[in-house]
Amino acid sequence: MPARPCPCGLPAPYDDCCGRFHRGEAAAATAEQLMRSRFSAFAVGDAAYLLRTWQPAGRPARLDLDRRLRWTRLEVLGATGGSVVHTEGTVRFRAHYVERGRPGEMEEHSRFVRLDGRWVYAGAI
Repeated sequence: MPARPCPCGLPAPYDDCCGRFHRGEAAAATAEQLMRSRFSAFAVGDAAYLLRTWQPAGRPARLDLDRRLRWTRLEVLGATGGSVVHTEGTVRFRAHYVERGRPGEMEEHSRFVRLDGRWVYAGAI
């Protein structure tokens, strides 16, 4: 049976791509990698990972994912900073989904910061 492709859109199996972040075996090296892994967490329903990778100051106490949404595709539209040498970065993306059989999309320009050496989501710009 072929490996399940990663929802983030990179050409790697989920287990080798974002799955390793979700399982806590590795940490995202860049802001874009964290954003992709967070999209994948929405796609696979991993609310715990989303909370762990959210800046504590803006993080909700709990996160209930909408099971009616099926996240289907991610487009990265641009990024600033966010590399292995930066402490801040932004990523602009478009996320595609299906809700009750109807396709939809949402676009966000997200801000990421390093906290204790790890990238975290700091909110939408």
